[in-house]
Amino acid sequence: MTLPHSPGSAGEPQNPETVEVHKLEHFQEEEQKEERQHSLHMGSSVQRRTFRTSEEDYQFSAADYSLAAALALTATSEMSWEAQLRRQSSTAELEERGQKRVGFDNEWEKTEIAFLRTRRLLRQRRDWKALRQRREEKIREAKELRELCSGRGPWFWIPLRSHAVWEHTTVLLTCTVKASPPPQVTWYKDDTRLDPRLFPAGKYRIKNNYGLLTLEIRRCTAEDSATYTVVVKNAYGQASSFAKVLVRTYLGKDAGFDSEIYKRSLFGSRVEFTSVLKPVFAREKEPFYLSCLFSDDVLDAEQNIQWFRDGRLLRSSERRQLLMAHRQATVKVSCAYKEDEGLYMVQVASAFGVREQSTYVFVRDAAAEKAGAPGSPLNVRCLNVNRDCLILTWAPPSDTRGSPITGYSIEQCQGESEEWVSCHEAPGGTCRCPVQGLIEGKSYRFRVRAINRAGSSLPSKASESVIMGEAEEAQRKTEISFGFGSKVTISKDDFEESVIIPSAPTNVHASEIREAYVVLSWEEPSPRGKATLTYSLEKSVIGSGTWEAISTETPVKSPQFALLNLEKGKSYVFRVRAMNQYGMSDPSEPSEPITLGKKAATLPPPAQVQALRDTQTSISLTWSPVNGGPELLGYYIYCREVGSSEWQTVNNKPIQDHKFSVPGLKTGKEYEFCVSSVSQAGVGKRSAATESIRVKQALAIPSAPYDFILLNCGKNDMVIGWKPPKHRGGGKILGYFLDQHDPEEPDWHPVNQQPVPAQVCKISNLQEGHFYEFRARATNWAGVGELSAPSSLFECKEWTMPQPGPPYNVRVSEVRATSLMLQWEPPLYTGAGPVTGFHISYQEEGTEQWKPVTPNPISDTHLRVSDLESGKSYVFQVQAVNSAGLGQPSMPTDPVLLEDKPDAQKISVGVDDEGFIYLAFEAPEAPDFSEFQWSKDYKGPPDPQRVKIEDSVDKSKVILKEPDIQDLGTYSVVVTDADEDISASHILTEEELDKLKKLSHEIRNPVIKLISGWNVEVLEQGEVRLWLQVEKLSPAAELHLIFNEKEIFSSPNRKITFDREKGLVEVIIQVLSEEDKGSYTAQLQDGKAKNQITLALVDDDFDKLLRKADAKRRDWKRKQGPYFEEFLQWKVTEDCQVLLTCKVTNTKKETCFQWFFQKSALPAGQYDEQTGAGLLLIKEMSKENKGLYRAVVSDSRGEDDTILELSGEALDAVFTELGRISALSAAPLKIQGTEEGIRIFSKVKYYNVDYMKTTWFHKEKRLESGDRMRTGTTLDEIWLHILDPKDSDKGKYSLEIAAGKEVRQLSVDLSGQAFDDALAEHQRLKAAAIIEKNRAKVVRGLPDVATIMEDKTLCLTCVISGDPAPEILWLKNDQPVTFLDRYHMEVRGTEVTITIDKVKSEDSGRYGVFVKNKYGSETGQVTISVFKHGEEPTELKKM
Repeated sequence: MTLPHSPGSAGEPQNPETVEVHKLEHFQEEEQKEERQHSLHMGSSVQRRTFRTSEEDYQFSAADYSLAAALALTATSEMSWEAQLRRQSSTAELEERGQKRVGFDNEWEKTEIAFLRTRRLLRQRRDWKALRQRREEKIREAKELRELCSGRGPWFWIPLRSHAVWEHTTVLLTCTVKASPPPQVTWYKDDTRLDPRLFPAGKYRIKNNYGLLTLEIRRCTAEDSATYTVVVKNAYGQASSFAKVLVRTYLGKDAGFDSEIYKRSLFGSRVEFTSVLKPVFAREKEPFYLSCLFSDDVLDAEQNIQWFRDGRLLRSSERRQLLMAHRQATVKVSCAYKEDEGLYMVQVASAFGVREQSTYVFVRDAAAEKAGAPGSPLNVRCLNVNRDCLILTWAPPSDTRGSPITGYSIEQCQGESEEWVSCHEAPGGTCRCPVQGLIEGKSYRFRVRAINRAGSSLPSKASESVIMGEAEEAQRKTEISFGFGSKVTISKDDFEESVIIPSAPTNVHASEIREAYVVLSWEEPSPRGKATLTYSLEKSVIGSGTWEAISTETPVKSPQFALLNLEKGKSYVFRVRAMNQYGMSDPSEPSEPITLGKKAATLPPPAQVQALRDTQTSISLTWSPVNGGPELLGYYIYCREVGSSEWQTVNNKPIQDHKFSVPGLKTGKEYEFCVSSVSQAGVGKRSAATESIRVKQALAIPSAPYDFILLNCGKNDMVIGWKPPKHRGGGKILGYFLDQHDPEEPDWHPVNQQPVPAQVCKISNLQEGHFYEFRARATNWAGVGELSAPSSLFECKEWTMPQPGPPYNVRVSEVRATSLMLQWEPPLYTGAGPVTGFHISYQEEGTEQWKPVTPNPISDTHLRVSDLESGKSYVFQVQAVNSAGLGQPSMPTDPVLLEDKPDAQKISVGVDDEGFIYLAFEAPEAPDFSEFQWSKDYKGPPDPQRVKIEDSVDKSKVILKEPDIQDLGTYSVVVTDADEDISASHILTEEELDKLKKLSHEIRNPVIKLISGWNVEVLEQGEVRLWLQVEKLSPAAELHLIFNEKEIFSSPNRKITFDREKGLVEVIIQVLSEEDKGSYTAQLQDGKAKNQITLALVDDDFDKLLRKADAKRRDWKRKQGPYFEEFLQWKVTEDCQVLLTCKVTNTKKETCFQWFFQKSALPAGQYDEQTGAGLLLIKEMSKENKGLYRAVVSDSRGEDDTILELSGEALDAVFTELGRISALSAAPLKIQGTEEGIRIFSKVKYYNVDYMKTTWFHKEKRLESGDRMRTGTTLDEIWLHILDPKDSDKGKYSLEIAAGKEVRQLSVDLSGQAFDDALAEHQRLKAAAIIEKNRAKVVRGLPDVATIMEDKTLCLTCVISGDPAPEILWLKNDQPVTFLDRYHMEVRGTEVTITIDKVKSEDSGRYGVFVKNKYGSETGQVTISVFKHGEEPTELKKM
């Protein structure tokens, strides 16, 4: 640790005699201080009051004994001269006291003196032995303590010093360090450890001669320029010291002891602020930060940069970080509380004094958990901390959110547990409350919530942690310093007896009286003993004569107790008893009568609240302070914008001063302010509102002009130019006063008696060849400003050079992120010829290189510089050019920072109410008495013949008198006498001017705005409604309705209405006819505004409207009886059936419904009387169903019908839909073996060849019907027949069904087992077919029954088949027939004939022919009936 030292004697050794004198003076001051604070009287602890004169006996307390023992400890075996000095001073004091007793001049005085001397000797003899034992014990303890303290960490008695040396010289760095034991020493160069072994021999030499540390650097080079640090360390600590070494190479003004680097190393850098701290508006529980920039690095920034809040030094903590970076210092607060609000100030020490900046940080209330809940309290503090109780205080919130505070909830937390428990409720009229029942030795934190009708606020910031009883314990101990850094701590308990019953407490009194409680205090008994004390309290109502013990939940351990349950209006007296483990004391003396106090009233509002202008965004407030004593916590400020009824809180932490600057206001707006006093009783009433005040810069004297330049010079005269003040003082610069000075003369002389209005002045009557310097002051309405620094010396010598002089008044405006406008005045001295152009160059701030803006000179005196880099600062200068070349450069501009200002105003272009085109510019931040300077194309003011300029407060307007193409161009405006650039420009183009002229024409010739033009509607009963709508009109608006060039009015057939409120014009024609054909024109006029809207009802438009109106009328009449709500329509069901539907409404029981097709009734049609639905189902739709379908409904009220014609496109649509649904309903493809081959087919619900197309594919190849592949369809099936299938027929088969736009694809795989199964089935069926084909069969010929008359010849013939030819056998009644006599059989090819000649009745029976071959057999049978002559056959009888 490095001890602080004086800068002036940091490196000089001190004389030992001087050190001893300092020590002697130090000890004498300490002794005198102790003698002033204590009166030390050694004596016995036993008091004997046997004799008392006018002067009472001396009483010795425990503190006296402790001090005596401490002084005894400090005595050594050898009597030092310090001890002798103390003894002599004590003797002198005793003698002085004895002299004071001289003056009684009687026997009693002599007797008293003798008695006192005798008693003192007796006491000294009696107590000397006990004190000697105690002294020896304390000396032994002090020796042990001194041995422990003998080791200490290192510290620098003389630190390192910086050096600036020439190259190739030797530098010696020395310092002196003290430490015990001797420390370890390490040297560093720019944070790198310095090891001489790593460098050339003899380069570095390091020595340590009994605490004198040296570092020798030989033959220094530029690489040796660095920061050298020595670090010393032992077991008790560590310290460091550093110094900078600067090695200079070049000689001259910029090197050596004249160099800036050397001055910085010797005195420190000249640090300036390059940014301005701005007010911060943070929110509770959210982070915020403050940051400032410096012009140079700050040496040892952590020590030289300090932050303050409300005058208190800030240090880093858990919530707050103090950061130092390159040329930047920052305060970061991670979680803001209202306690963080205040005036923040940053200070930095530099070679030329302390630089400082300040700003205010506001912390607004966080959003409440419940709407309307108040803000949180703040400044929670713990006072009068005892063993088991304390007093908690806080400040009320500034914002109650419209509802007064009814109470406070107090929460406590033990240690750092963050477990908050509600412990007490305080009434709303106080911000102070006792907290009892705490545990001794425990640490506590507290926080408070404010409560109103809406709910509870967020908790306040927690108080600082307090340990119960720690303060009382510290008061009972006394520290005595002796020697060098040694201390002895003595406690009053050291002089208390171990076993003792305490005496009664004393001085019972009310230390605090409030409306809700009384704090009772008393002094501890003396003697009290070493045992722990508790107290018992008793109370008595005045006049009762009885004492009542006060019950407490926990024992009272502190000499203080808060009484909370006293009755108002009654007077009490109290007494206290002390108790320990050995017994209870007698009661104390009763206190004075105590009564609860009255309700604390809030403090009155401050008077004489005045608002004064301050800056562009702030207002300064002052008020008369309120005499509130310690109760006054500060003031809350409220503000509101004029016109608003709601007051806004300015500060959330009470202000202690009686003046304040309110920042963050809107420039140019008017505000009102009021102030409230804050006390522990709450926030008082608000003061009367101040008069409204506009936020503007306060008027002040201007700063000094600067940057003087010589513009022209003759033999005896000069023309001088300069830059205006950076701060104009919030007012117009009226002029400048100039002084001149000849270095050969001692005095300055004024140049002008009246202020010069321009920044150029011609000084005459000068002496040629003399040098002159100048200075100036600016003046405004506030007075004459600061005096500028003298200019450079200018020689009065006539200019004859051919090049032109410097341009002047170079000014920058319209600064944006990447561009700016540069303007200047041409030089006064043109040289050998006229100026032909100007050369503009720029320089980035911090560099020395000038770069041209344009490759060639320009002829204008203005230039818009673009394509610059945002966020950088630039400097510009201008040089005039003539035939001789470049002239002298102008004075460079001040650095210009390129950035977009969020509040930068722009020129607005528009048309006013009178129809005039204008360009307006508003600048709320413009100072009073400033002017708006308009320019066109940067060549001067606009032509007054073409424009008119109107100025008002903070606003200026250019009005174009007769807008024309001559008015096109760039219009720019600059606000004069403003500290910051307030300027803008606008390019008025031909396109924009045309739009503005059109708008101007509309305003000067207003047109009633049309919302909706003529609309034509046909109403339900066939009426025709014509209507239009315009904007809302005044009651005086007029309407003229013109029909075919003739004004019409309302009539029974034409009803005309005009609603001015809605802007609605309506014409209703009851029955439209040919007479209503023509044009309708509505002529509207409302004041100056007019409009005319025309509707033409002619030709086809009128005919269509007429037909529609007639149809509507008929339809309305139709609906008077039963009518079709839904007309006939068709739909196809999922079963591919066509369903015709319609719906009837307004029916009765007798209503009749009929279906017709082609004028024929259809009894199959259905009708549901309940729902009114009519249904007609066509199960199989075909072209036979083509025709006209009609449904008719009728009753006594009338008749209605609906017609549906299914033909042409309508019929095609039905069939297409049938095909679509059929295609969607197609079943998956199936495989079937047949006798011809393999058949693949799909079942469908409907198929129509004309509207459905099918295509078969085999392995993606389209199949055509041929010899082996046959395709076909039926009404319910689509098939593909493969004849004589082969292996090549295996594969995937697909069927594509197309119905209109709907396409359905089906596929099946004919391979593997599916092919084998189908082929086997085919072969089986084929074999069966062969058998069936060749089998013996009776094909035809035999009838079932045959009748014949007797004696006739019966001939039965049949056709047989079979291969091979079958065997033939005839049977009669299942018995073979024998062909003899009358029976004959004849076989001719496939015909077989049996003949029976002359049939008889016995020939009747059942005959059959039986054929048989190897493939099978078959029998054909016939029944023969023979009847006699004259009989009727049996079959005829049955008929």
